Amino acid sequence: MESHSETTRLIQTWLLVCISLTYCFVTGKLVPAGKMRFLLISPVVILFLLLPLRLTSIHLGGSTTFFIAWLGTFKLMLFSFNKGPLSADPSISLPRFLAVASLPIKVNPKSDFDGTPGGTSVAETDPSAHSARGYALRAALLAVVLKLYDYKDRLHPTAILFLYSLHLYIGLELILAVVGAAARAGFGLELEPQFNEPYLATSLSDFWGRRWNLVVTSILRPTVYEPVTSLLAGSMGREKAQPVAVLATFAVSAIMHELMMFYLSRLIPTGEMSAFFLLHGACVVAERAVARRMRGRWKVPRLVASFLTIWFVLSTGFWLFYPEFIRGKALVRAFEEYALVGEFLESVINGTLFRSFDGNVFIPKFFEHVQQVRLSQ
Repeated sequence: MESHSETTRLIQTWLLVCISLTYCFVTGKLVPAGKMRFLLISPVVILFLLLPLRLTSIHLGGSTTFFIAWLGTFKLMLFSFNKGPLSADPSISLPRFLAVASLPIKVNPKSDFDGTPGGTSVAETDPSAHSARGYALRAALLAVVLKLYDYKDRLHPTAILFLYSLHLYIGLELILAVVGAAARAGFGLELEPQFNEPYLATSLSDFWGRRWNLVVTSILRPTVYEPVTSLLAGSMGREKAQPVAVLATFAVSAIMHELMMFYLSRLIPTGEMSAFFLLHGACVVAERAVARRMRGRWKVPRLVASFLTIWFVLSTGFWLFYPEFIRGKALVRAFEEYALVGEFLESVINGTLFRSFDGNVFIPKFFEHVQQVRLSQ
């Protein structure tokens, strides 16, 4: 019975999401943008922050947490004031509204990001990198990474953390590629470019602004960076307000990452992940200040700049970011889910799907370990 309950909760959660977003859609048609619309939509924002507590699966629960508790809530807050992707098309249909609100979807892609959390989003992506062949190569690389975990007892701790980094990057990109394919097939929409070859970043501004987690960047800009800049520009000038806005943006990102990790692990945050993002926010501000002072008089070679940038991101990540994943046993739980899915895929490849695989057994079994994790925490 318990093994079925996680499946039931997942279905119930997304039914609640669809019903709530339908209410927001109708509210947007009847109530003008402003404080009243925000007041009417705010209960849904609160609900979306509570719904992930119903789920414990790393992949299904983690995706729901990211799509709803972070992106969904921010999109609805923007929608309350007629901003953001949900307000881009006044004639948007209900099905499209549901897709844009609940998935990392972009309707009108633009190319205008200047490389900071206050810049604009760009999809400077190499088409070949996002082709079917590109994703096939990423899937193959992920399979190699997963296989290397079998030898982690023989690997240096730093090498294991490097594997974690590859796992996180490739895993997220592949998950979002699947969501994007579904969105294109069902609604003719495009997935927000989540990554743009972050390993080629030449600065922290380039990494966080143009290359890593761009769907989050495109949401944080209108919800945090622009309001803070506008609020402070009158009293301290726009040039001095921008660094404060950058720090505020990274601070909000830190809070949301801590919240995401709490949903996944149900452990009280240690603050290490917040320290990671606050450190990077301060470094982005310092980096931009130095760049303005130098005014192009001395330029680091691109190869050296990329090496130093990735080295700094990885070293600070090993120090402050990954300990939360390890403490919450995220990888252990993820591998348990991989093993169950692997059994299914093996039955497909061997042609024994209908002879030896029983979906009525697999689905409860998939969630059985999830329930065990819930009870052990």
